Amino acid sequence: MGYDAITSVDIREVTFAPGQETGRHRHPCPVIGFVVEGTALLEVDGEEPQTLPAGSSFYEPAGIVIRRFDNLSSTIPMKFIAHYLLDGAQDLIEMLPEHE
Repeated sequence: MGYDAITSVDIREVTFAPGQETGRHRHPCPVIGFVVEGTALLEVDGEEPQTLPAGSSFYEPAGIVIRRFDNLSSTIPMKFIAHYLLDGAQDLIEMLPEHE
């Protein structure tokens, strides 16, 4: 899925509680992010899971299922900054059922 126009960028700082999991989801736009604190586990459909310690950048492609983006720690929060590359008015996330 290609993007010819990015009309705006929505930037969010998100903090996950210890052990918090996102569940399956997808974004209608590309998302570029940076882990500020803690460690995340990112699994994009069709790819190997990635462990992302603080200081790591990540990419979530538009329209592709993200199987997980979780806080790996059961004791400390995980904070990240997400840049949603929008083409017009779009939702930022679509939550999906746990089973396909």
